[in-house]
Amino acid sequence: MSDRIDLDVGEWRRVSPKYVLVVIASTVLTGLVLSAASLFLWLVGGWSFGWLLLAVVVVVSVIALVIAPRRARSIGYLLREDDLLFRRGIMFQRFVSVPYGRMQLIDINRGPVSRLLGLADLKFVTAAASTGVMVPGLPEADAAELRDRLVELAESRRAGL
Repeated sequence: MSDRIDLDVGEWRRVSPKYVLVVIASTVLTGLVLSAASLFLWLVGGWSFGWLLLAVVVVVSVIALVIAPRRARSIGYLLREDDLLFRRGIMFQRFVSVPYGRMQLIDINRGPVSRLLGLADLKFVTAAASTGVMVPGLPEADAAELRDRLVELAESRRAGL
């Protein structure tokens, strides 16, 4: 009688361990920009509590850096018979099931840090905007292979509609 998705069936594939470096670089860059803005507001803008804002930015950035490896390890995907199941999150977990026949666009994106590390992000677009899924941190060859496999599966499933 249970309609729950069985999450223990099959082999979950994880993103590259190098993806942690992308998360760390992003966190450091964001922390530096926000710290500079806080410092500007404090010293130049004359905000009396700008130092407090700076302290909050530093603390949040340090916490984000500490949990970055765990956040990267929480991302995974599972190719099942009729759909792709994607998961992410540590405390608040998100599971998204994308049926192969509903995939309209499969896109590969590469940012500067990802490109330097040989990684790519695979993005799936469906008719429903809320089901857009992006699998980050895949090795470039794996991303291209997965894209080709998913395009093939999507075409075969749409033919039956």
